[in-house]
Amino acid sequence: MRELEGRFGPELVIIGVHSGKFRAERVTANIAQAADRMDVRHAIVNDRQYRVWRTYGVNAWPTIVIVAPDGGYVGSLPGEFLADQLEPTLRAILAEFEAVGGIGREPLPLALPTPADGPLRFPGKVLAASGGRLFVADSGHDRILELQVKVEGSVPDGAGARMDGKPSARVVRIIGSGERGSVDGPLVLARFDHPEGMALRHAPDTETLFVADSENHAIRAVDLGAGEVTTLAGTGLQSRRANVPGAGRGVALSSPWDLALVDDGMIIAMAGAHQLWKLNLATLETGPWVGTGREDISDGPAARCTLAQPMGVSLTGDRLYFADAESSAVRFADLRSTPDVTTIVGRGLFEFGDEDGKGGHVRLQHPYGVAAHEDVLFVADTYNNKIKRIDLGGRSETFAGDGKEGLRDGELLDARFDEPQDVAVADDLLFVADTNNHAIRVIDLRTAAGSRAQVRTLQITQ
Repeated sequence: MRELEGRFGPELVIIGVHSGKFRAERVTANIAQAADRMDVRHAIVNDRQYRVWRTYGVNAWPTIVIVAPDGGYVGSLPGEFLADQLEPTLRAILAEFEAVGGIGREPLPLALPTPADGPLRFPGKVLAASGGRLFVADSGHDRILELQVKVEGSVPDGAGARMDGKPSARVVRIIGSGERGSVDGPLVLARFDHPEGMALRHAPDTETLFVADSENHAIRAVDLGAGEVTTLAGTGLQSRRANVPGAGRGVALSSPWDLALVDDGMIIAMAGAHQLWKLNLATLETGPWVGTGREDISDGPAARCTLAQPMGVSLTGDRLYFADAESSAVRFADLRSTPDVTTIVGRGLFEFGDEDGKGGHVRLQHPYGVAAHEDVLFVADTYNNKIKRIDLGGRSETFAGDGKEGLRDGELLDARFDEPQDVAVADDLLFVADTNNHAIRVIDLRTAAGSRAQVRTLQITQ
């Protein structure tokens, strides 16, 4: 739609009609934040009761409906499409009504939100490393920040250090110019488009930070020693054909969202394809690894199981855990087998909520991120505004957050988040990308079982 807006200008009026599936998606304020996060520049209707949906006979997300300048219904098209596919039809309609003077070109008056004023704007993913290193996908600014975290005032509590006071961080490296685009080269000149998941590889002579550049549909590599960004895989355009492997910049990807390194390459959470893909770092051969590409939730061997928008991955031992967002599930792929996929929490595409416990009644609501740590999983339960803790037997509990939107530090179950999208652990600190609060939150896991456990907001300085 952004491409069509650029080609046609004000003679094409685009109105987004949002018929939300999840409860959190039916709240007008949440829709406004999502539009700001995705840089939407057209009007949006909150069709929370599906009235517009039913009026036009829609039965699939997404669907485009074309309405003529005189208000007449032209037709509809379900599914994804390219701007080039729709442009000829729109040109023909405009020419027809232009001939009779029926085209208005006054832009709609829109009140766009004021951009967030701070070091972060809608941070998506976080990658924590030992020694206080933290990489943040500053997605709204189209860049990556490397931070050095310091916990001031840490004091002994008999079982290790306790985080007492607010943690702070300084920016030690900025990766990307902050201008949206797809440009390789030096860190200060490189451009990204909504970067998300990251993975860090150490080598004897350098470090490489891999980045899932989601809206560029590409995997980028950042040589931290040389200070250079290159594109490893992806044509720059979203794939429109399922299950088509390729190599390097000749393979089309679809919304890569998170990354995990394995011995023979890299696993990609390919959210747009409802699959996990694998990239061979030696040959750059890239292709489907787990999932048929059909959006659903079914377990079993890699070639037969189905996934639904995987958006977060965490590797530990022989298991790759992943947050399967659209099915509100947490699942894992066993690397010792074909691999086989098993669901820990989650039941179906329309089975979601906020229910703790164990067994089939446990519910999450569109989780974006997962982090494995000492036989438990921390999950960014995004639309519930919580962090959940799930043991490997499937018992789920609310770990932090009272479920209400807001930015409030304090005791774990009294704190507030606003659509947290990722979690990461290092040095017994749990970092949370609190996306709609434009913040990183920190929890000291060494105090998590005690009454002094706190959620703190990371103070970032340049």
